[in-house]
Amino acid sequence: MYIKKLLWAVAIIGLIICGGFAYYIYNTMFSPNTNFENESAYIYVPTNASYNEVRSQLEPLLKDMEAFDALAKQKKYTTNIKAGRFEITKGMNNNDIINSIRSKNLPIKIAFNNQHSIKDLAARISKQIEADSVALEKAMLDPSFLTKNGFNEATALGMYLPNSYEFFWNTSAETFRDRMLTEYNRFWTEERKAKAKKLNLSPNEVITLASIVHEESKKADEQPRVAGVYLNRLRIGMPLQADPTLKFAAYQLPEYQNTIIRRVLNIHKTINSPYNTYQNVGLPPGLIAMPDLSAIKAVLNPESHKYLYFAADAKRLGYHKFAKTLGQHNNNAREYHRYLSSQGINK
Repeated sequence: MYIKKLLWAVAIIGLIICGGFAYYIYNTMFSPNTNFENESAYIYVPTNASYNEVRSQLEPLLKDMEAFDALAKQKKYTTNIKAGRFEITKGMNNNDIINSIRSKNLPIKIAFNNQHSIKDLAARISKQIEADSVALEKAMLDPSFLTKNGFNEATALGMYLPNSYEFFWNTSAETFRDRMLTEYNRFWTEERKAKAKKLNLSPNEVITLASIVHEESKKADEQPRVAGVYLNRLRIGMPLQADPTLKFAAYQLPEYQNTIIRRVLNIHKTINSPYNTYQNVGLPPGLIAMPDLSAIKAVLNPESHKYLYFAADAKRLGYHKFAKTLGQHNNNAREYHRYLSSQGINK
């Protein structure tokens, strides 16, 4: 009788222990364990990260870090870290969190425009993906990559068409660059190549001219007319005489570093540079800025006209007055110069 009671007692104690252990396991795996008010939180796990690096990001987001640690170790997550951007939603339990950060790398939207150099673009992209600006710039300017794909340092920026794109956060510099080449090649359809050829321009030259058009006019409805002026000048062997190229040339010189040229002066026309389109006939060696897609399309679809000149319109800022003769142009230019002087803009 005593042994029977003892066995019952042992069995009951065993059930209590098993129940407690089961409750602990259930609680560890399936009880909500988030500690934030927003609907979602995100962690960014670097390539080759340690568990401690992941843990430091999770700790402010979880109520019971020790319970998460125990399950992470049991599920071997601590030795199988995946890089990427991961979402944790409010009310998730430890099991769901581990499943999410182990296998649900979420893409991000990255966007860029208005960059004036590869260095600027690399800095912009490095704020959006894991790759740093040094690695990005090195990949973008890799000589063998540029030569293989028909670019050089002066034209390299033209490969990066401003838009928004979907990437994984842990994208490498080389992967980003290669994807942009794919997007560039996708843009240059046979139809667009045929339009460029009809203009006697290569794709690189189209984008170089588009960069000048873009710097001259940000108005998409006016860009085809501006493009038409420059194409007319190219056809007759007239210098482009594009003021934005003078600014670009000036900014390469030490004396113009950290300055803003608001008014192009005659002294700028004397700068010795292949980008000085007052001194040199034809297109400059490469881009002066990253053009919007609207400017590229404007060059490929220019307005047909006989204008050879244009000057900024003082009465419609952002737009221009176009002229067929130098005399008419000089009148338009003098009107705008008077406006600049009235505003105290002298340099």
